[in-house]
Amino acid sequence: MNSVLLDTSFLISFSDPAREHHGAAQRYYRECIQRQVPMFLSTIAISEFQVRQAINDLPLRNFVVLPFNVDHAMACGLLLRAVVRDAGDDRVRVKDDFKLIAQCQCENITHLLSEDEGTLAKYVGRLSLETPGATKVVLLKNGFETHWFENGQSRLVP
Repeated sequence: MNSVLLDTSFLISFSDPAREHHGAAQRYYRECIQRQVPMFLSTIAISEFQVRQAINDLPLRNFVVLPFNVDHAMACGLLLRAVVRDAGDDRVRVKDDFKLIAQCQCENITHLLSEDEGTLAKYVGRLSLETPGATKVVLLKNGFETHWFENGQSRLVP
């Protein structure tokens, strides 16, 4: 892991101690700081988070704000054209997820921290079948795992 994009669901879990995966979010945040892994915060995620909570509640000084630019928009359009949306998936939510995926693609961001297994992780998985080496989703539900920071290598001895 040499860079991460923080999904809105990560931000919610990170900021709310009552959330089930708050501990995992906190550990990933601290590990990114310790290992100096850049944490990108998309303006897309900022707008989603701001609906329920002020973005200023987060430690913004530790994030690199990533505006959604023209190259991101063009990449997003191509991705949406290439992948068929599942019938049950909310159109607006899927479009926002693809915007984040496009930002990862354009900025060579290696990992996405998220709780969203239902749409974001699903579509990243589909796209990775076509693009080896694409961004990987780290799901908070799996708890904190150091192997993400060590090129996928797990320790043999705990």
